[in-house]
Amino acid sequence: MPPLSSRHHTLIQALLSRGPLREADFLSMFSDITGMTSDSQNQLFKDYLRRINEELSYAQFELRACRNQFNGEVYYGVVNNASDDQSKLGTKYTLPQIAFYKGIVEAIIHDSEARGCISSTDALYVQLDMQVKGTSDSYSQEGGSQLPSAFTNFPMSLKETTLQQLIKDNWLCSLPEGNIGIGVRSFLDLRTWFQTNEVPACDVCNEAAVKAQVCHNEACNVRFHLYCLKVKFFKQKVKRVCPGCGLPWPLIPWVKAEEQELDDHIPSQNATQPSEPPTKVKRKRDQVNNLSQTTTGTSDTKRTTRTSSRLAAK
Repeated sequence: MPPLSSRHHTLIQALLSRGPLREADFLSMFSDITGMTSDSQNQLFKDYLRRINEELSYAQFELRACRNQFNGEVYYGVVNNASDDQSKLGTKYTLPQIAFYKGIVEAIIHDSEARGCISSTDALYVQLDMQVKGTSDSYSQEGGSQLPSAFTNFPMSLKETTLQQLIKDNWLCSLPEGNIGIGVRSFLDLRTWFQTNEVPACDVCNEAAVKAQVCHNEACNVRFHLYCLKVKFFKQKVKRVCPGCGLPWPLIPWVKAEEQELDDHIPSQNATQPSEPPTKVKRKRDQVNNLSQTTTGTSDTKRTTRTSSRLAAK
């Protein structure tokens, strides 16, 4: 097998130094490096990724793509597939900081409403002791804390600094209203971890649905990413019902936009030949209102996933 060329190395170094890149930026950089236009680069692009991953696999690294579940944008990045203790030593974060990060991620994925985020206050008050293996057992048996001093001496000021650094490094993200969400690097790196922790998958793409819309039936675990939901119910123009339980699916923002677009095409009262579209639009709007009333009553119902049930039993 021939060694990687300088062009392959340039792509790898760009991702390692800059972190995850948006698909448009990565493809633009690929075009500049190879001199290929967007019309002819598709197969060459796939060949480059395959060759790079063949070589990276020897060091347990992988160049992969993922979607940012908050906006649907595709990102590319290099991830570490090793999960042993030796690989953890390669990070700039200390063990208490890693435990703090894991606590935030677990709090987010256990949210039964799949908001993909928690408040910054909840993030800062995440308990580190639950992230240390065997800590809770020794604590209950000995009657005192067995945490290492590095964990017990982890002040609020250091949590705030760590939180900002995790956001800067794209492990987490800052959202409106002071919320903290999963970052792009976490979506890239934690794909297998999400599956292991039984995060319900999107019914369309089968990827972990961390930020998603859930069925209003509390006994149903069906959920969709918002961008997958648009493909399923809007572009394919299928009946908007849950594929799991058959209940009407709740109204979503892009449906309202579609209704507004139809309103813009209604003939005015001064038109010489008023026709059927206003009646059709009114009928469609009434159907949407009925759908909204049907689903509103269950919108605040708390849901329980398999993971959260298991944690509650403990």
